[in-house]
Amino acid sequence: MRLKDKVAIVTGGARGIGKAVSELFAEEGATVIIWDLLDDGDNTAKNIVKTGNSAEFTKISVTNKEAIEVEAERIHKKYGKIDILINNAGITKDRTLHKMSESEWDAVIDVNLKGVFLCTQIVSKYMKEAGYGRIVSAASNVGLRGNFGQTNYAATKAGVIAMSKTWTMELGKYGITANALAPGFTLTEMTDQIPKEHLAGIEKQIPLQKAALPKDIAYGYLYLASDEASYVSGICLTIDGGISR
Repeated sequence: MRLKDKVAIVTGGARGIGKAVSELFAEEGATVIIWDLLDDGDNTAKNIVKTGNSAEFTKISVTNKEAIEVEAERIHKKYGKIDILINNAGITKDRTLHKMSESEWDAVIDVNLKGVFLCTQIVSKYMKEAGYGRIVSAASNVGLRGNFGQTNYAATKAGVIAMSKTWTMELGKYGITANALAPGFTLTEMTDQIPKEHLAGIEKQIPLQKAALPKDIAYGYLYLASDEASYVSGICLTIDGGISR
């Protein structure tokens, strides 16, 4: 198992890509702690435990610094370490530039950028003490190429890439790697409402002619979180079927 005896925090691990990451990491031997505001996280953790693997759920906001500090300390006391942080939590509030409200801008920046900053700042302290850590943060191919109606979202994802490169320089001497992962269009609960004809149009734009499944993305997280990627740091791994070629 590639993550045997590792302790991994997965933010936004209740549904979608985060759920796939949580399940795959548990299958690979990690103890997974899901951080999410959605109560679905409890079901995800319980289902993982039913398979004989290890997981737990904490309802928490990645924008609440005090709560993150308390929870990170609890995890460290319980397990003695925190090996992996997957910064997956994120939201969208799409609107074109002149229609986007300040509150829509602030909400996305708060979760997608500040949330990643806070979780990493707090959790990496324990990694520094241990001399080991794997930090992988969710970017997006939108952060590389932009997207119509996503000024706020694209800005956060480009920021995640830049932060990861910065953390590589700051944390590398402590045995900590920091990478970003940029998914393309992925089929999750959020995409279930898309009309089939519109979905078909999206897939035609992708060189592989199909959307990603959550597990396709989860395997990328697994690689970057594993010891196989011990000399990989400061990259943005793009998994989007070739659309950002």
